[in-house]
Amino acid sequence: MAAKSGDNTKFVLDEKDIPTKWYNIQADFKTPLPPPLHPGTGQPIGPADLAPLFPMELIKQEVSQERWIEIPDEVRDIYRLWRPTPLYRARRLEKALDTPARIYYKYEGVSPAGSHKPNTATAQAYYNKKEKVARLTTETGAGQWGSALAIACNFFGLQCKVYMVKVSYQQKPYRRVLMETYGAQVVPSPSPDTQAGKKMLQQDPNSPGSLGIAISEAVEDAATRDDTKYALGSVLNHVLMHQTVVGLEGFSFPFVADKLAGKNKKLRVVAVEPSACPSLTKGKYVYDFGDTVGLTPLVKMYTLGHTFIPPSLHAGGLRYHGMAPAICKLFDEKVLEAIAVPQVGTFQAAVQFARTEGILPAPEAAHAVRGVIDEALRCRKEGKRKTIVFNLCGHGYLDLSAYEAFLAGKLQDYEYPAEKVEEALRQLPKVKA
Repeated sequence: MAAKSGDNTKFVLDEKDIPTKWYNIQADFKTPLPPPLHPGTGQPIGPADLAPLFPMELIKQEVSQERWIEIPDEVRDIYRLWRPTPLYRARRLEKALDTPARIYYKYEGVSPAGSHKPNTATAQAYYNKKEKVARLTTETGAGQWGSALAIACNFFGLQCKVYMVKVSYQQKPYRRVLMETYGAQVVPSPSPDTQAGKKMLQQDPNSPGSLGIAISEAVEDAATRDDTKYALGSVLNHVLMHQTVVGLEGFSFPFVADKLAGKNKKLRVVAVEPSACPSLTKGKYVYDFGDTVGLTPLVKMYTLGHTFIPPSLHAGGLRYHGMAPAICKLFDEKVLEAIAVPQVGTFQAAVQFARTEGILPAPEAAHAVRGVIDEALRCRKEGKRKTIVFNLCGHGYLDLSAYEAFLAGKLQDYEYPAEKVEEALRQLPKVKA
């Protein structure tokens, strides 16, 4: 007997429904984002300042105020390998929680790299190839972004070098193998390959590394070679814009656009982050460097300070000291909320999700799962039938060492101390008002 349409567990669109344009949320801000500043002069940067790192088309997208940006056919053609991605109703999780809430998730783990990251990696590789760039450098933490850029570079015939945060390089060897399989060169960061890496190793030969340090290395590498540009997997406006393909198939920023326009005032948008790296919930909304050494432009964001290094016991990814300026502006203007969740509870939620829904979440995505389960349990307590939707942005099948540590009882909770935040914030760059 066929299931009724209202009983569907999985909702899948046709390839013809892949979006033809990206949505640019900057068009709907009431006031513009604070401008990035030159790290040397402290003045707003222009296209010429970014040209050593990015192709001109991406620079244009970074500052564009147009609401819709055309997706090139070559990019959409590659998107067809995994897009549109499925939307699931988490019926088995709902039953396990005995909640009146309806839980849905958009699953981006069906991409070749296993996460949402190829949505922007493909676009960035395309625009670099179009401008005759031969080689891209980047950083990666857990390896999701590095894997995505590695395969995107392979699609467009580009060389790729990935600086992988050393503690992740050690904890997640199969991510490195995946990147190398796709053709990338992968080195642990800090490395002896750059001046920034050498400096950090002199200060601490056993440094576990951080995304800020890895960014410094990748930026230095790109800035010192004529055949090379730099690619970033998060934070920047054009990166977030490329990810709106997820939303245009039914998720995230387009919902926020409705809220900004006053069409959906009851909508709550909640960002969930680890308590070991609480940039939104404990950081300060100020100008800071995007990297550790101070090579990148200064951007206004919630930051823990660019010298922040997450503890080695933090196994859940999400290691960056700052947050995307667009997200920070939305948080500062109370369009979205933020909560921080502990590591052990995050993995407990991930295991519960895996045992009910059958998909093992990436540790990064597991933070959202924790937030969803807590909200669903609140609905049960209050007797409220809410609809909860989240983005399961990737699978955790190459993060099994973290799950092994959790199942063996070896993971610990760690709340980043306020005094350490204050210590790092004392080293913020001085910016004129």
